[in-house]
Amino acid sequence: MKQQMFSLKKRKKVFNWQEQASTEHLLNDKNVYSEEKELETRTLTHEKSLKSNYKKRLSEYMIEKVIFILGIVSVLILALIFIFLIRSGISLFQTMTIGEFLTGTSWSPRSTPQRFGVIPLVLGTLWITAGAILISVPIGIGSAIFISEVAPPKIRTSLKVIIEFLSAIPSVVLGFLGIVVLSNWVRLSFNLSSGFTLLTGSILVAFMSLPTIISVSDDAITALPKEYREASLALGATRFETIFHVLVPAASSGIIAGVMLGIGRAIGETMTVLMVTGNAARIPTSLLQSGRTMTATIASEMGDTVRQSAHYHSLFAVGIVLLMMTSVINLIADYVLQKARKGGE
Repeated sequence: MKQQMFSLKKRKKVFNWQEQASTEHLLNDKNVYSEEKELETRTLTHEKSLKSNYKKRLSEYMIEKVIFILGIVSVLILALIFIFLIRSGISLFQTMTIGEFLTGTSWSPRSTPQRFGVIPLVLGTLWITAGAILISVPIGIGSAIFISEVAPPKIRTSLKVIIEFLSAIPSVVLGFLGIVVLSNWVRLSFNLSSGFTLLTGSILVAFMSLPTIISVSDDAITALPKEYREASLALGATRFETIFHVLVPAASSGIIAGVMLGIGRAIGETMTVLMVTGNAARIPTSLLQSGRTMTATIASEMGDTVRQSAHYHSLFAVGIVLLMMTSVINLIADYVLQKARKGGE
């Protein structure tokens, strides 16, 4: 009996030991399985991150190459346009000299002999541009200051919407209004025989340049740090002293950029000046006379010319002069902007 009890106890111990061993073995298997699972998860995560990084790098590489190609294409297109313009314009100088073209005071392609003096067209363009600048710059900068610093928020939002709407009006519509309304006002106000003058064109071009000048100047003033205003007011300056002695000089580079964009719009405008300036190819001595711009000349005469004729090539030569004028204005604008930024620093 005692031997049976002893054997039962021994068997029980053996069974408990086996059960404990199997439990430890199961725990070890679970730990190994969890470690393997975690390692597998980490491996998959690492592979996914590598794939995502590869995709990001590939997309960035593709975007860079596309931007580079587009930049090269745009430069090539501009170069081809310039080469075509130069090639077509230089052919004029087989029948006349450069001096005769640049210093000639008569533009008469239908006379005998033909005359292709560019001076009347250049002066007409400069008169229109100067008149537009004198009108649009003070109004544009003043409006930008009012919108950004003086006007209440609701009025400011309404004015910005109106300005954006003005920039969307087609030049043909403005030209039509100039023919119907503005030309009569100019004729009656200055006691002229005709209201189709350079002044009429200058007013309309100034009106078309205003949205650009106002928008760019307003953004330049609004982008200034608030500390400029707070510091000036804390030192005892009035609101208008802060505007004219602190904010406007600090935003001068942006304001100058807006003015230069407005000048570019004035020089390049075609349809409006074609409709309201009278299109008289003569040397103007005041804004109250009729005149013709270079862009209007190209637009009005290109359709009536014979290809490869002297008249045809003369219009391309006028385009070269216009391109040189805009390039000089851009260089002056860059110089003024750099000087203004150095002065601001």
